[in-house]
Amino acid sequence: MSVGMPEFVENPENRCPVILLLDTSGSMSGQPIQELNRGLAAFKEDVQKDSQASLSVEVAIITFGPIVQVVQDFVTIDQFTPPILEVGGLTPMGAAIESALDFLETRKQTYKDNGIHYYRPWVFLITDGVPSDSWQSASQRLTEAEAQSRLSFFAVGVQGADMNILKQISPPQRPPVMLKGLDFRELFVWLSASMKRVSSGKVGQAVALPAVGWGQITS
Repeated sequence: MSVGMPEFVENPENRCPVILLLDTSGSMSGQPIQELNRGLAAFKEDVQKDSQASLSVEVAIITFGPIVQVVQDFVTIDQFTPPILEVGGLTPMGAAIESALDFLETRKQTYKDNGIHYYRPWVFLITDGVPSDSWQSASQRLTEAEAQSRLSFFAVGVQGADMNILKQISPPQRPPVMLKGLDFRELFVWLSASMKRVSSGKVGQAVALPAVGWGQITS
């Protein structure tokens, strides 16, 4: 029997994976990116208050603008250091979603290879712009993944976002929501509360904001 990767030997807790898919295009410059950075710090701070969630919730960050890049590989919150995001360029949202889906499948396979159970992953998109690339293929992949209960996708629009496109990308049972002003802190505290409920096994409970489709634990 394989011993497994050190991170799973040291912490064999069930995992609650979430990918934060963050728009860092030029339109996010100034106060928006500053508030987003503060929101990430609030997310870590709030999840860490729960000892179980601190060991179970895994976060990865993929940014898009001007290019798509993984700025944080999957790591549990107790090991997470919020990055300071910078902005620039266009909004390759379609490529970012495709990248997130591929990245997530790789992580799920890693769980399986190491005998780690996990809850349905979340992909959490935040954007204030319009896709600068083709997004239809990414939307189709999301639709199929949602239908097969492989993930839950959430889209949050900041002022300037094309909510019509986000609605087409998002699953019908979970339409996109518009962020009130630049209150990223409140948004991330909600996300933290949701992740803590999942990590404690309360998969049937939702917390304010949109209705949540919770996934069951899987192997």
